[in-house]
Amino acid sequence: MAAFTDAEVSYLLAQPLMRFATASLDGRPDVVPVVFELDGDDIITAGFDISHTIRYRNLQANPRATVVIDDLASTQPWSPRGLKILGAAAIETRGDGECFRISPEVIISWGINDTTPGIPKMERRVVTQ
Repeated sequence: MAAFTDAEVSYLLAQPLMRFATASLDGRPDVVPVVFELDGDDIITAGFDISHTIRYRNLQANPRATVVIDDLASTQPWSPRGLKILGAAAIETRGDGECFRISPEVIISWGINDTTPGIPKMERRVVTQ
């Protein structure tokens, strides 16, 4: 079974940015906006030289990450939508550089599968690999 619903995949493919959060072993958080792409059920993000980033060092010590992709479907009425994805993160070589691969373990979704205007109900599900 796929990790994301068809509506969530469509939403992810239409979004240009996500916020990528990592933490050091002692719990110091870091969050940064980044571009991303889907690779099956995984989320991939890279950059010019990720080995010099805080998230690179964080993931070497603590291979867990959370990403958030969200926006407003409407402001009248107020209709937020998005995904929060918690999972394992790995650093891997791809092409001529390195990238981060985030494999979902928990997905929290709002305003995507149920598009009723207004404040959406959050849906939480555990992804089994």
